[in-house]
Amino acid sequence: MTINLDRPDLIVAVIGAGAMGRGIAQVCAQAGLQTLLYDARDGAVAEALTAVGKGLDGQVAKGRLSAEDKAGVTQRLRPMTSLADAASAGLVIEAIVEDLGVKRDLFRALEKHLAADAVIATNTSSLSVTEIAAGCERPSQVGGLHFFNPPPVMKLVEVIGGLRSDPTLVDALLAFSLRIGKRPIVATDTPGFVVNHAGRAYGPEALRIVGQGIASPREVDILMKEAVGFRMGPFELFDLIGADITHAVMESIYARYYVEPMYQPSAQLAVRVAGGLLGRKTGRGFYDYTDTPKASAPTILVAPQAKPASVWIADEDGGNDLAALLNAAGIQAAVGGSPSAHAVNIVTPLGEDCTAAALRLKLDPARTVAVDMFGRSLNKSSAHYTAMKNPRTAPDALGAAVAALAATGAPVTAINDSNGFVVQRLLAMIVNVGSRIAELRVAKPADIDTAVELGLNYPKGPLALGDLLGPARVLAVLDGMQTATHDPKYRATAWLRRRATLGVSLRTPD
Repeated sequence: MTINLDRPDLIVAVIGAGAMGRGIAQVCAQAGLQTLLYDARDGAVAEALTAVGKGLDGQVAKGRLSAEDKAGVTQRLRPMTSLADAASAGLVIEAIVEDLGVKRDLFRALEKHLAADAVIATNTSSLSVTEIAAGCERPSQVGGLHFFNPPPVMKLVEVIGGLRSDPTLVDALLAFSLRIGKRPIVATDTPGFVVNHAGRAYGPEALRIVGQGIASPREVDILMKEAVGFRMGPFELFDLIGADITHAVMESIYARYYVEPMYQPSAQLAVRVAGGLLGRKTGRGFYDYTDTPKASAPTILVAPQAKPASVWIADEDGGNDLAALLNAAGIQAAVGGSPSAHAVNIVTPLGEDCTAAALRLKLDPARTVAVDMFGRSLNKSSAHYTAMKNPRTAPDALGAAVAALAATGAPVTAINDSNGFVVQRLLAMIVNVGSRIAELRVAKPADIDTAVELGLNYPKGPLALGDLLGPARVLAVLDGMQTATHDPKYRATAWLRRRATLGVSLRTPD
């Protein structure tokens, strides 16, 4: 059988009238399709239709939609009173609770009413399409269409075929996604698909950094936004999505990948969930949303210090670039050679902490400060420096280093000693998890980048990000962290290591 969802008279039924379901229904109706909407809860469909109407009114007021087009959408969007009303639908999209048993019961009930050639698509974000379809009489006609919230705004759709799906189903769902104005990518039926899988780097590693006392949530957020150009910091993102939702996804993917260390959840977040500190929806998370502004005080206060006349910089990653910036700001910066006994020593390590770098280079730890130059290739126009001290760094040396960096006109955040600073750790983990997704053949390399850019709003997808940073540099960060910590979480994927050592793009296929 060839599955075809291109016919002009296609009717779509959406089951579930919550935020996702009504958004999906709106998208389909706006694409010109007759769309049915159902929910088991009395009054839910009426509430959803009212909400869609208000949203469309907003588009009309902003000039994005004409009054005539709005009327057409509302005419095409009709309520269902029972599942039997879905009998005319060629495609049913399920958007109900993330519970395998509940979804299976719904699909079995739907099959009794649908035509033999009808397709059922689940909007699941974390469950297996194959497992859901296993309870159906016609598993060949079950697939996944994972939309992102809010569906009328987010362009990405992940298209997933189950192990028993008809060979033509994925192509049919791809064509349908394009028909309703979305940008689809194909993902295999694996935990988290692409986007939720890729998200296992940003938040969990940020929680580790804060838990280890390296920096505060606010400092991490500022660095990721100002130093490398992310739209939101990880802790702002936690508060936006909700700590409960984020933690549930962390635990699910960690368990479904059989406790893979790379995806380890955070005990910190579990405590916050238990305490009800969920973010915006409860008024308080990592930030307070009641009546006080976000706290911005850094965890490490640097005493005011006059900028030094000169500094010594190690001849390593980014050292010459930093020297050029400091010299342009009037700070005499010498690269390499032997520092004087009273010089402020600046090191720029990859994956190494300030302590190890000072000892390796035979520098006085009390006069040594590490500066992160890793992310400058991503955001040279808006630098934000990280100065990292070791436990023996003298306050005047840290202050002098901060003053020298500040002389360039860029802000400076001081943090405690850490293998990989903040930016290095987060970016390297994003690239490594993206490389693992490619290694597991979850999606094509180009589709991985597209999915992450559209679904997570990162400035670049993980593989493109790794190419910009330099695969060999990313590998150096990961190897440095694993060597120092012996933590398998930081082991580099074979996909990354091969391409880094060959000197080719991380998007290079096998």
